[in-house]
Amino acid sequence: MDREHFLVMCLNTKNEPTHLNIVHIGSLNASIVHPREVAKPAILSNSASIVVCHNHPSGNCEPSPEDIEVTKRLQEVGEIVGIELLDHIILGEDSYLSFREEGYM
Repeated sequence: MDREHFLVMCLNTKNEPTHLNIVHIGSLNASIVHPREVAKPAILSNSASIVVCHNHPSGNCEPSPEDIEVTKRLQEVGEIVGIELLDHIILGEDSYLSFREEGYM
């Protein structure tokens, strides 16, 4: 895709997907995501947990400081509302980066 798309996948207590939502479409190199936009579909679909994902149109999967910060904020909000953030995945051209696998969370 030519712009960043930020998605949230809502999961039930068995970690089965129940809902997929595009919460924001950004620009070529940025996507400003507010935790409220991520929490809304998760709450409305009675999610036990979520996985978020966005693409980097550049093809480089390395997380930006903003990516790391939004992940921390989503984890904090999840703790407050009781919806665990299981992972944040960045998609590149031919690869991906999992925040959980790389130790960012």
